[in-house]
Amino acid sequence: MRDIMGMMGKVKEMQAKMESVQAEIAALDIEGKSGGGLVVVRLNGKGEMLGLKVDPSLFKEDEVEILEDLIIAAHKDAKEKGEAIAQEKMAGLTAGIPLPPGMKLPF
Repeated sequence: MRDIMGMMGKVKEMQAKMESVQAEIAALDIEGKSGGGLVVVRLNGKGEMLGLKVDPSLFKEDEVEILEDLIIAAHKDAKEKGEAIAQEKMAGLTAGIPLPPGMKLPF
């Protein structure tokens, strides 16, 4: 019976840590760039866009497709950075827990 109580205590402790890490991740401000910094996208840890900066030199009618591609690339850069940070933070939390390969927390 003590083992079950001890395990339940560890589960509650891990839940509290998980909530803390999730809040920390959500509060992140991640910057992605493309075109050598001509386009900058800011995302929070949830992947929601916080800001977009576009260098005025890109506002040319015949370069609209290039601008669109640069915005997408900057968003992708920020999203990948955010996912890497989140994975790193969660790795510390899940250390010592035998999860199957490819399984991510939170479920």
